[in-house]
Amino acid sequence: MPDALPPLIRKLLDPAFSPLVATPAELVETHASWVLLAGEFAWKFKKPVVLPFLDYGTLARRRYCCAEELRLNRRFAPALYLDVVEFDGEPAVKMHRFDEAGRLDHVCRRGELRPEHLSGLAATLARFHAAAAVAPANSRFGTIAAVLDSALENFTELRALTRGIFSAELDRLDAWTRREFARLETDSPEPIFTARRAGGHIRECHGDLHLGNLVLLNGQVTLFDCIEFNDDFRWIDVASEIAFTLVDLLDHGQPGLACWLLNEWLVETGDFDAVEVLRFYMVYRALVRAKVAAIRAGQQDAGVGGNADLYPAVREYLALAQSLAVPLAPTFCITHGVAGAGKSTAARQRLLADPWATTLRLRADVERKRLFGLAPGASSHSARDAGIYTPAANVRTYARLAELAGNLLDAGWSVIVDAAFLKRAERDAFHALATARGRPFSIIACTAPADELRRRVAAWKASWAGSNRWPGTN
Repeated sequence: MPDALPPLIRKLLDPAFSPLVATPAELVETHASWVLLAGEFAWKFKKPVVLPFLDYGTLARRRYCCAEELRLNRRFAPALYLDVVEFDGEPAVKMHRFDEAGRLDHVCRRGELRPEHLSGLAATLARFHAAAAVAPANSRFGTIAAVLDSALENFTELRALTRGIFSAELDRLDAWTRREFARLETDSPEPIFTARRAGGHIRECHGDLHLGNLVLLNGQVTLFDCIEFNDDFRWIDVASEIAFTLVDLLDHGQPGLACWLLNEWLVETGDFDAVEVLRFYMVYRALVRAKVAAIRAGQQDAGVGGNADLYPAVREYLALAQSLAVPLAPTFCITHGVAGAGKSTAARQRLLADPWATTLRLRADVERKRLFGLAPGASSHSARDAGIYTPAANVRTYARLAELAGNLLDAGWSVIVDAAFLKRAERDAFHALATARGRPFSIIACTAPADELRRRVAAWKASWAGSNRWPGTN
């Protein structure tokens, strides 16, 4: 048992004196907490430390942060976060333990993370963010000063932490960050960060949504361990929230899954404006991870000698940030085929095979429903050529797809439009859209034998039996 442990923690670890369990507890120690694992429970104690971004220095402050940790995490993990208890006057958060093997970073490393897991996560995030509190109008959260200050702070701290080793890389990324912020905000006729704040997208989020803070419980991805100690880290744009998860998936070598998560989140939220700021936030998040890696290296005396080889994780995150800042030129394609031809399957395969996670899919079936005020999975109860499937509705749907595709291409993202495109005029209009932007254009033409088409359509009809809705075409 380390001599540096305070008497209370030493006592709780000793089964002869501990009120926790009769067998020895396991201790997990971080830079800011002690976590005791015993039986089916865990108790998290705050260390009496004060750091630049965290203050647990007084008993009153630790009590407040324990209460906040309970309140905030019960928003999405009520089964894990049970209570705030005290031992000899010291507060601790009491939690249910879970199998560490279910943490998504471990699941991902084992190659067991599936698109279906991330579809569930996208739906969970959409519900959580929709219900989360919106930043007060008179607060600093999400203001242009707060956004830029947070981004530039990374460079100041990384330069100090790495002792100037990565000056060239940091200078390039610093310059890109300032240019991108100016392009989106100060030089733009429609300042996007200001619009995001006015639109209610700055919310009381999780704040630390990497794979290590997500766990599979009963087959569902559950969030836990959100930031309670720093309001500025938690009251952020929802785009910055998901950017952290995307960056971590890229860091784990899973660009296809990152691409899938982003597209599923856009299906759930329809927040296509987020795409305009997403690359800015992904670079920011990669630099946050670089900063954490530099801190850990410094704690291990890895920086002695000024050798960049002693900062491998920092170098990797800086390279990731650079690749995000300078992506490949966007491409544009559409699908084409009758119902049952396999258009959505081909589009799904394109997303999961994207090595850079820069492809966005626009689904006609989803955007058609959204135009008519329906959720993506809702039934329209429309017969064929009626309701939301009339010729006029088709025209509206393709016009909306063209508008979205143009905006996404302009924001620097590749686009695939998943729709039937049965009319030559529809295909020509989207070809012209690509040509006007100087983007390469292609068509994924899907076919299947007539018997197979009939089988698939019959299966769709059977799945919708009793719903009074024609499965329809895109």
